[in-house]
Amino acid sequence: MYTLKKSLGQHFLRDENIIRKIVTVLQEERFERLLEVGPGAGALTRHIMELPAVDFKAVELDEEKVQYLLKQYPGLKNKLIHQSFLDMQKPFTEPFLVIGNFPYNISTQILFKVLDWKDDVPCIIGMFQKEVAERAASKEGNKVYGVLSVLVQAYYTVEYLFDVGPNCFDPPPKVMSGVIRLRRKTQDPVYKSERAFWVLVKTAFNQRRKTLRNAVRGLFDEAALQDPVFNRRAETLSVEEFAALTFRMK
Repeated sequence: MYTLKKSLGQHFLRDENIIRKIVTVLQEERFERLLEVGPGAGALTRHIMELPAVDFKAVELDEEKVQYLLKQYPGLKNKLIHQSFLDMQKPFTEPFLVIGNFPYNISTQILFKVLDWKDDVPCIIGMFQKEVAERAASKEGNKVYGVLSVLVQAYYTVEYLFDVGPNCFDPPPKVMSGVIRLRRKTQDPVYKSERAFWVLVKTAFNQRRKTLRNAVRGLFDEAALQDPVFNRRAETLSVEEFAALTFRMK
């Protein structure tokens, strides 16, 4: 058997109906390579291993879970990467999907890590704390719309698929969870540079209660700041509006 480690944010999915729903969503995609993040006790893993003609790898930080998985599922030999997902190198040289019941304590960091690989990851299917899932999927004008929303939606179309209650896990978390699917867009935003775009978005939301003019003053000439768009707050701007503003940065 195994122990559950709160320090690693471990809440293992045990509801078979939810597990099957996630696997069904996965099977709607076309892919040859797949990375599972945080397989834990193998709730999703055992179904994924049954999929035909898939080059499958899984990354797991917890040594105890690695040994448990290898004992329960010998077919995982040479497919398990014993490492933190945040520290790992890209596991495939060709495009691959990412799936996981992501550890809640690093779920936002996981999404930003995947953005580094965005040109090789056409789809991500993940279980997140509901608050994070909603932030990733929310549109401008929503109170939870922020840096994560803009930077993820610049490159992916995000669908909020369904809620998952605490009782579907062992141990039950104190929060609701949500499953989302991210599909890579065919075209990136039209911006001056990716770096300028990221700097603008992060700076704008760093002081989200202020008008854009006050929040990003250091990035623009005084003449540009007279445009009425700078009277607005960051949470009201779409991805495309942020991208367009990069051309006017210093």
